[in-house]
Amino acid sequence: METTCEVREYIMKDKIIIQRCTLENAPKLALLNKQLIDDEKSNNTMSISELEERMRGFILSEYDAYFFKVQDNIVGYALVKNTCSPLYLRQFLIDKNYRKLHYGTIAFHTLLEFLDVNTMDIEVLPWNEPGIRFWESLGFREISKYMRL
Repeated sequence: METTCEVREYIMKDKIIIQRCTLENAPKLALLNKQLIDDEKSNNTMSISELEERMRGFILSEYDAYFFKVQDNIVGYALVKNTCSPLYLRQFLIDKNYRKLHYGTIAFHTLLEFLDVNTMDIEVLPWNEPGIRFWESLGFREISKYMRL
């Protein structure tokens, strides 16, 4: 099993650095993913160790994970499914310690430029009103209702 991946950095004028994650980054990604789960009030009950294992599975399959960094600080992350068109942004988080500084908007636009795309699909839980407002502020519009029984 491959344990390392290419590490690329992309520096924008706004000083957001995008770093492609490797398997070694799974523990930090799991902690950030737990914060996302809590923030969006998801019904996901996975433990940190389960989230870490799931993140490794994502990285080994059709997903790429990216850290958003300012100087040497990880301010957030994204998990992108890279085998579909348009690309699918499965997870996106700015750490609660770095919110209200416009890093979410800057990081998202930097990610689009880094991936050389201008269209992306996302899903937002219907009760996650702050998330819905954020994505709508970036120009996203509802195109379907995903439902479950």
